[in-house]
This record gives sequence, C-alpha cells and structure tokens, in this order.
Amino acid sequence: MIRVLPVRRLAGLAGAASLLLLSGCLDVPHPFRDPGRVGRSLARNAPPARLAIPLPAAALLGDDAAREWSRDMAAALLEQTVPALAQPVRPGDWWLRLGAEARGGQVVPTYSIMTPAGAVRGSGEGVGVPAAVWAAGDAEALRQSARQLALAIAGALTGIQADQMAQDPHSLKHRAARIYFAGVKGAPGDGDVALAQAFVASLRDAEDAVQESPREADFTVSCAVSVSEVIPGGSGHPQQHLQLVWRVVDAQGKESGAATQLHDIDAHSLDGYWGEVAIAAAQEAAGGVRQVISRYSGRDNTPLPPPAGAPAVAKAQRQG
Repeated sequence: MIRVLPVRRLAGLAGAASLLLLSGCLDVPHPFRDPGRVGRSLARNAPPARLAIPLPAAALLGDDAAREWSRDMAAALLEQTVPALAQPVRPGDWWLRLGAEARGGQVVPTYSIMTPAGAVRGSGEGVGVPAAVWAAGDAEALRQSARQLALAIAGALTGIQADQMAQDPHSLKHRAARIYFAGVKGAPGDGDVALAQAFVASLRDAEDAVQESPREADFTVSCAVSVSEVIPGGSGHPQQHLQLVWRVVDAQGKESGAATQLHDIDAHSLDGYWGEVAIAAAQEAAGGVRQVISRYSGRDNTPLPPPAGAPAVAKAQRQG
C-alpha cells in the first residue's frame, strides 16, 4: 500500500514535493507474527505465530456450512495480515471461537478470542443475517460475515498486543526505539554527508534514539538517492528527477516500511552544497520514518482492556 502524506515545500527545490510511506500493510500491525528473539524480549507474552479456528459447533449451521465459514474466516483474517488457520486447537494456540445467536428473524454471528488457557480475551458480534439465508448456509452470506468480523477481530488482536506491550517495561511503549542509521548513498555533491547529519539530528526525540552500532538495534535505517534526467518543462530549463528512499528494517532484517521523497529540480542544482535543502529533506524524512516505526512496532496502538470481571485471568496472562 502507498500512503501519501502532506509535506512542506523544500527550500531551493523546484516543482512539487511529496513523501510516500511504502509498507506491506502497516495500518494493521501483525499481532500474531513471530517477532523473533529480539521481538520476544520486547513483548514477553506475545501470542504465537498462528490463530486456530476450530469447527464452530454453535454456529446454527450444518457441518459443511460451518466448515466453510471457518475457512472463510481464516481467509478474511489473512487479508488483515493475521495468519489464521482453520484447524483444531493445539496446545499453546490462541484460537477463535465462532458462534451465532438467533434474534427475532435474524441470526447474529459472534466471536470470542481465546487464550491458550481457554479464557476469553476479547469478544464481539457482527451484522445480523436473515435466519433463512443463514440456515441455508448461503456461501456469499458466510463470506461477507467473515470479512466483516475479520476487521473487528484484527483490531482486537492489535489491542491485545498493545496491552501486553503496556505491561512490559522493556517494550517500545516504555522506552525509545534503538535505531542504527547506516547512512546515505548516491546523493550528488555533499548530499551523502549533509543528509546523514541532518537526519540524525532530526530523528532523535523521546521515542527514537540513534546509536552508532547495529548491535541490539531495534531498527536499521538507510537512504538511497538516485538522480535521473527528465524532459524540460514549459520553461525549457533542463531538469532532473531526484528520488530519496529511506528504508527501515527490523532487528531480523525484515522490511518494516520505507519513506520515499520525490522531487523535480533544476539540472545539477545539487551537485555542490546542499545546505538548507538537506535540513528540510531530512526533517521531512524523519517524520516518515518515525511513522513507519510506530506502525510496525505498534507502540502507539491503544491497549484492549481486559474483559470485565476477569482481572485475575488478565494478570496471569500478562505474567505468562
């Protein structure tokens, strides 16, 4: 997906400027993705890398339709970046308990997110379906129900992960992200050095700490610059197309996202001293990188409160 954000015009750059955030699907973090050794140390009670969806026995459906609904739900959750599997619950699995309730002339689909200990961690319901349509196991109705529920379930899983991070004093909700900046390559003039210095100065804040070594870094950032010739505009002045890609990877080297800046400039205008242009570009890029890290890590997500009346279960769950 590509997200276009409002940006400031860079001093000394001609033409339109834009900042693009490129990511796999970062609007919904991956709460059931195995974060690796470093990630597990940041969230000590992270859910396992799958969500089991057993056959829903209380769904008011026949066996074949119930099986199809569980498969539809797994497919819909995969679209939300949750690696769900329509399979029996195995030891250690978080799982999804699907059901349905008859209300008047409709059937309301329900879900509960279950911990490995069998406790309900989150629950909700979907939009009612005409009882006759549901009882017939209408394939399209089941698919639409799964897609609608998947949005709420993915949001709840994100909230569960955020709650676990909130309880972990070592998570990125309680400390600055350790970032190793690998530098800038490919810029004309003094751009490699000027952009690097300005970016490090712009990125440091209460949420992000830049370190000189990749050792134990949560994220690594690098920037690649490319310049290409473009057809002159109406003014007839020769121009160049400038592209800066600020790539972010996590501690395991997996792509977290990228902030890309695109500018048309007067030809060779940056072959020498970048000056304030480097500062403006770096400040803009730092904001984009900060958003990539926040979305990927989930540090800004709102925790899902424990179910009402279940503080003991929630406490035991957090303590693992």
